[in-house]
Amino acid sequence: MMKTISNLTGEDAGAVAGVERLGAQIFDTIGVLRELVAFAVITLGVTITKFNVSKRVVHPLIFSQIWNAGVRLLPMIGFIGAIFGLLIVGQTVGLLTKLGAEGYIGTIMVTVIVRELGPLLTALIVLARAGTSNVVELGTIRALGEVEALESLGIDPVHYLVMPRVIALSLSVFCLATYLVFVAIGSGYIFAFIQDVPLTFANYLDQLSNALRWEDFVLFALKTTLFGAIIAVVSCYHGLARPLRVEEVSRVTARAVVESVTAIVLLDALFLLGYVFG
Repeated sequence: MMKTISNLTGEDAGAVAGVERLGAQIFDTIGVLRELVAFAVITLGVTITKFNVSKRVVHPLIFSQIWNAGVRLLPMIGFIGAIFGLLIVGQTVGLLTKLGAEGYIGTIMVTVIVRELGPLLTALIVLARAGTSNVVELGTIRALGEVEALESLGIDPVHYLVMPRVIALSLSVFCLATYLVFVAIGSGYIFAFIQDVPLTFANYLDQLSNALRWEDFVLFALKTTLFGAIIAVVSCYHGLARPLRVEEVSRVTARAVVESVTAIVLLDALFLLGYVFG
C-alpha cells in the first residue's frame, strides 16, 4: 500500500513539474513576444523620425544591406524559381491539360505561386542567408562591446544598425519574391511546352491575368514586406537586445531562426484567412 502511494506521489510530482515547465515556457514566450513588439515599435519610431538624419552615413548602409540581402541572392532565387517552375508549375499545367481542366490553370498558379509558395520560399531563403548573418554580425558586435562604444559617441544603435537592415530586408524580400514568381511562371511554361502541352503562351498569360485580382497585388506587397521586416526585427533583436558573450552567438542565432520561421508561418496563416474570408 505504501509503495502504491509512493508511486502515485512520484507521478503527481512529475506531472506538477511538467506543468511548471510548460508554464515557465509560456511566460518566457510571452515575455520575448512583448520585447519583440517593443523593439519593433522603437525601430518604427526611429525609422519615421530619423530617416533623413545623418543620411550621408545611414543611407549608404541601406544600399549596402540591399546588396547583401537582395542583389547577391538573385542567382539563388533565380535557380530556386526555375526549379520550382519546372517541377511544380510545369507538371501542374501538363496534368490539368491532360484532365481537360485548362480553365483552372490560372487560379491554381495564382494560389500556389503568387499567394503562398513564392513569398514563403523567398522569405525562408532570405532568412537563411541574411537573417542568420545579421544575428552573427550584430551578436559579435554586442559581445565585443562595440554597441556601448557607439552609444558613448552619441550614436543611436537602432538608427545606425537596425533601421538600415529593416528597410533593406523589407524591400529585398518584396523584390526577390516578385523575381521568383516571374521566373517560376516562365520556366513552368517552358517545361509545359517541352511536354507538347497544347497551350499557347498568350493563353497561358491570359488565364493568369484573369485569375489575378487587384487585392492579390496589394496583399503580395504587404505580405512580402512584412516578412522582410519580421526577419530583420527578430534577427536584430537577438543580436543587440541583450548582453552576449561570443560563445552565445550561435545559440541566439538558432533561436532567432526558429522564432522568425514561426512568426512568418503565423503571419502567412493570417493572410490565408484573409484570402479565404475576404
